[in-house]
Amino acid sequence: MKTLFPPYAHPAPDLALDAETWIIRDLPGERRTLHQSLGRIDLDWGSRSLADVLADVDAWREDGVEGLFLDRAPAGSGGVGPVALTVRLAARRGLHRVVLNPGVPTHPLYRDLGVRICTFEGPWSAYQSWDGEGVRPGDGHIVHGVPPALLTAARRLMGRRGAGFGLATDASPYLSVYAAGGAAGSGDN
Repeated sequence: MKTLFPPYAHPAPDLALDAETWIIRDLPGERRTLHQSLGRIDLDWGSRSLADVLADVDAWREDGVEGLFLDRAPAGSGGVGPVALTVRLAARRGLHRVVLNPGVPTHPLYRDLGVRICTFEGPWSAYQSWDGEGVRPGDGHIVHGVPPALLTAARRLMGRRGAGFGLATDASPYLSVYAAGGAAGSGDN
């Protein structure tokens, strides 16, 4: 399973990263690692203007990232058009690796975009009882707030549920790196 580190859960400095690991960066110019990175673009559930989103695409292209993480993406059919345009323009700019993160299952039309889709993002408490309806094998799962003693169990559950990429972490998206005292958490690899 590929490992995806969102900005709130960057890997610990002593963690060996492999070719299956992607680091999501919040801002262009903040290269924390020379490892594969995706630039985060907040789609604000589809409410951001296309001009602002495309300006972000250009900023990330100039920064030299390998692809994009389209965060807080819309999941309904009404958002497919702008997301599709963003994906096409990113590809024209050489950013072919795109991860769409609505954090929930999407309308089937999103499957035609040829991007990876993160169909779960939420706390461990919700993931344990999640039924996985509407997901496909290979989709991404980001599970946060996992008690450290249960990180391995969480990764195993992700595997049983067919996650192709993602992360189980004790970090929380609601705590900044600074509030957490440095490294925002650790993923279980």
